[in-house]
Amino acid sequence: MKKIGILTSGGDAPGMNAAIRAVVRTALVNNIEVMGIYKGYLGLHEGEILPMDRSSVSDIIQKGGTILKTARFPEFADPKVREKAAQVLRVYGIEGLVVIGGDGSFLGAKGLSDLGIKTIGIPGTIDNDMAYTDRTIGFDTAQNTVIDAINKIRDTSSSHQRVSVVEVMGRNCGDLALYAGIAGGATTILVPEKKYSKDEIIKTVMDGKRHKKHHNLVVIAEGVGNSEEIAKEIEDVSGIETRTTVLGHIQRGGMPTAYDRILATRMGHRAVELLIEGKSARVIGTVKGDIVDYDIHEALSMTRPFNEKLYQIAMDLV
Repeated sequence: MKKIGILTSGGDAPGMNAAIRAVVRTALVNNIEVMGIYKGYLGLHEGEILPMDRSSVSDIIQKGGTILKTARFPEFADPKVREKAAQVLRVYGIEGLVVIGGDGSFLGAKGLSDLGIKTIGIPGTIDNDMAYTDRTIGFDTAQNTVIDAINKIRDTSSSHQRVSVVEVMGRNCGDLALYAGIAGGATTILVPEKKYSKDEIIKTVMDGKRHKKHHNLVVIAEGVGNSEEIAKEIEDVSGIETRTTVLGHIQRGGMPTAYDRILATRMGHRAVELLIEGKSARVIGTVKGDIVDYDIHEALSMTRPFNEKLYQIAMDLV
């Protein structure tokens, strides 16, 4: 293994830069050249590739986003497009590729592996929606960002004795809503994995009103439904002023937490080790604190179990 490439794909996540730094410096200490591929698979297809050295990754471990940039490129699902990308890698002499991203990014890595390019995947997504790993890079930072926002919303919500509906990211996975909701003291948490009753939400709000509660906080994952409609119904039935806050892309940005920096560093280091060992079509994760790796086909076929116990704890503490 003389030369490797690295790219970030899909949605950005805090900690991606820490992973890039670990990959580059681990490769260099093992006398492996590193090529940075800009704008994900789109940049690979278009040949936006530049060499990286130690100074390329100086002063980035604390930065959010990704210095390699990212882009959506659905055309990469086309076999002809993937074949051209593989040829670009061969022209540059790149023997192995580290892909940082989510399940869509891993599908692209799988396609390149089938074409003879050694690929290793690192999970970078704030949704924590990958079944084979306990944590993805960016999830810890995102939940802390949500908690910070919730803390501020609670202050004004209590002052005005309102109901606050806070919508967070999570189209198919409710981890961000569940974890941030518990840490933020939410009275109701709505996630895609569990059915909910509007009557139960309103009952919780009315019970709080009877007990002189100064505010109610509903945390909802975006995949559940229309948060504005839910807020309107709460206000119409309860008579309590209800406001909706959609946190949006604020959750993707910001300085990564120490946890995400360390996790990303460990995963980036392991990615290079796997390439040196001649491995391919592997994805890296963490299970019970240990860094592990799985066959990419196996990892993508896993079904993520919902944390029923944690959800029950949340319900018991309302």
